[in-house]
Amino acid sequence: MKGILGRKVGMTQVFTKDGKLIPVTVVSVSPNIVTQIRTEETDGYSAIQLATVDKKEKNASKASIGHAKKAGTTPKRFLKEIRNFEGTYNLGDTVGVDIFTAGEYVDVTGTNKGKGFQGVIKRHGQKSGPSGHGSRYHRRPGSMGTMRPMRVMPGKKLPGHMGNVTTTIQNLEIIEVNTTENYILVSGNIPGAKGALVLIKSAVKKDKANTPKELMSYASETVVDEVVEEVATETENTEEVTEEVVEETKEEVVETTETEEAKEETTENDNQGESA
Repeated sequence: MKGILGRKVGMTQVFTKDGKLIPVTVVSVSPNIVTQIRTEETDGYSAIQLATVDKKEKNASKASIGHAKKAGTTPKRFLKEIRNFEGTYNLGDTVGVDIFTAGEYVDVTGTNKGKGFQGVIKRHGQKSGPSGHGSRYHRRPGSMGTMRPMRVMPGKKLPGHMGNVTTTIQNLEIIEVNTTENYILVSGNIPGAKGALVLIKSAVKKDKANTPKELMSYASETVVDEVVEEVATETENTEEVTEEVVEETKEEVVETTETEEAKEETTENDNQGESA
């Protein structure tokens, strides 16, 4: 069993190289610190406790501060035990997103959005009554049960508080694991609002990984290279034209100088002939 704590950032979409669109949820993962280790010899079961998101010491109890100091870290806001964790860890070790790989199936647990007090139609999806023809039954829960035992049986679907409960969505595929920016892309939607804490664990019902999807990349290096090549070509052409213009200008200056010198010599000869 593998697991890690993260925060739901929001939803987006990615495209595969074969043209398929996949809606994904972005889960940002801060470093998870191992703050406690359970063993079968001392506790009767094997597990590790993961902690994430720092908390100010003034807001922490002395017990939590001492518990965190044993692992050489600061007090944390969220702690979670994961049983039968794969691998060997010591107190203070860090668990990152690299424990998962693209193509694995996971179960994501979180607290879903609270909807407040709702009726049976929205809360349980029941059908409404007739809308017209004198009907006075529209959105009520209906019969409370049979005549006997003359009481409401346990489990009867009634109006009440909807949402704000722990929910698990199973068999979600990991599309991408980014170890540089510490996030995981999970296919589909996961419970919770933006910024809510979620727990990602290995799938219970699917133990085989899928072939990783080949995602489209949007790198613009080729465009930059082409622009650089075009600019370099234009620069070379400009330099060649400039050199040609400079050479032509030099030739014109030389020809003009020679013409002026010839004119001066002719004028001097004419003056000498007249004086003679």
